[in-house]
Amino acid sequence: MKTVLYVCVHNAGRSQMAEAYTNHLARERNLPIIAFSAGTVGGTQLNPVAAQVMEEAGVSMGGHLPKLITQAMANSADKIITMGCGVDAEACPARIFVTEDWGLDDPKGQPIETVRAIRDQIRERVENLLNEENENE
Repeated sequence: MKTVLYVCVHNAGRSQMAEAYTNHLARERNLPIIAFSAGTVGGTQLNPVAAQVMEEAGVSMGGHLPKLITQAMANSADKIITMGCGVDAEACPARIFVTEDWGLDDPKGQPIETVRAIRDQIRERVENLLNEENENE
């Protein structure tokens, strides 16, 4: 089973949406891929608008909480993807090798239409990632 770790600063929006989409779509397609997410600083709660737009898309983020990245998480990941949130290597409590950066806008404080657009960008990138992984099997 391949493991993808999505990393952001607070782990409250983009990385959580990417984790939820990856796990949801991989299950639907019966792919041996699992995703986790974490933050270099860690937030106190999920972005409620991010959770709302994911529910609209039929993907629940219920039970998700922001988490602080650990070295064990980084070590267990086959691929580490940052969300474009300026992850500061100095602030990161784990040594990570970023596989790629998705350069996504931050949904924090944005109107719901903007968060929906970010959600859709995340889904498209996750679908591309899953298609690539499936082709490499």
